[in-house]
Amino acid sequence: MSKRQLSILVVEDDPAIRRGLVDALTFAGYRTIECDDGSQAVALAIELSPNLVLLDVLLPGRNGFEILEELRHIDPTLPIIMVTAKGEEHNRVNGLSGGADDYVVKPFSPRELLARIKAVLRRSPERSGDVSTVRFGDRVIDLNRREVIMGSSKERQHLSELEASILRYLCVNRGRAIDRDELLHRVWGLDPRGIATRTVDMHIARLREKLGDQSSDHPMILTVRAKGYMIADGVEVDPVCE
Repeated sequence: MSKRQLSILVVEDDPAIRRGLVDALTFAGYRTIECDDGSQAVALAIELSPNLVLLDVLLPGRNGFEILEELRHIDPTLPIIMVTAKGEEHNRVNGLSGGADDYVVKPFSPRELLARIKAVLRRSPERSGDVSTVRFGDRVIDLNRREVIMGSSKERQHLSELEASILRYLCVNRGRAIDRDELLHRVWGLDPRGIATRTVDMHIARLREKLGDQSSDHPMILTVRAKGYMIADGVEVDPVCE
């Protein structure tokens, strides 16, 4: 994915500072989204799914640490860099222990900020990008064709676009459990707050059936109690060639 395809949400209540950040990011080739308060930041993050958030600590109403906590609940993988004039150690510790990926203290140079953004995006859980093929035991899933090919029988099952998207997201984030809220946000594109639904579980059940998990002693999709779903160890993925 090229840098020009990446979007950054800038959350800063000072108009001059916000303009400086937006100008520097735009000049560097990023697409920017901007707002000046935390509640709007949460709504924009849900609606637009930016690749990274620059989050000021001192915001009107709700501070950056509160917004960080809410964003982390909605999407644990979203890269977030805290930006603030407060350079005291306890503030940096609060930001990093609260789930921020990095902490930048004002004043900073655009060059430093851009270097930190590149570093955070590079180590983001989704940096591996898209997935084209998934292999597990004698099963092969072609996500481009949305087909499951079952072992020596070569029996084929067709996946819906949503089922393929669920499997792709679990594979890209293999190694950790994905909860229902994150799936609703990142796959369905819905605001998970206040939603009580069995939609995720129903789609996972249908996907498992097509993958042959129901009749296998070694399912591809695992249920992690009180945490959600994750892809099994041993699943091999081929990335999309860029």
